[in-house]
Amino acid sequence: MVEVIVALGVLAVMVAGILGSFEYGFFVMQSVRENQRATQIMLAKFETIRLYRWDQVNSNGFIPTTFTDVYDPQGPAGQQGATYTGTVTVTNCGSPISTTSYATNMRQCTISLRWTTGSIPHNRSATTYIARDGVQNYVY
Repeated sequence: MVEVIVALGVLAVMVAGILGSFEYGFFVMQSVRENQRATQIMLAKFETIRLYRWDQVNSNGFIPTTFTDVYDPQGPAGQQGATYTGTVTVTNCGSPISTTSYATNMRQCTISLRWTTGSIPHNRSATTYIARDGVQNYVY
């Protein structure tokens, strides 16, 4: 009888460990998916800004400075997953570009995202440059 009780105790510890491993694995997968979605959101914003004309990039208020997006826009209301809050900043280029002759023909664009998984906050940020004679001259 004692051996059976000890065996059940060992089995309970093993099952708890396995279930904990599954829970951790699902949490990591959710985190990876949300991180990938954040990358997709930032890329979509960059691709949109890339097509703006130079005067649109430089006009105040044309590019919204804040935005929100959700993990699954096609999901039912209340079940769309994490909500991403982002900021877009377009500024003059810093060093070393600021000292070049073409500095007035370039802008620096930074997109930052914030979201929360459970109680864990996440941040992602990406920066690129916009040139006066960029792809927008070929599209329009």
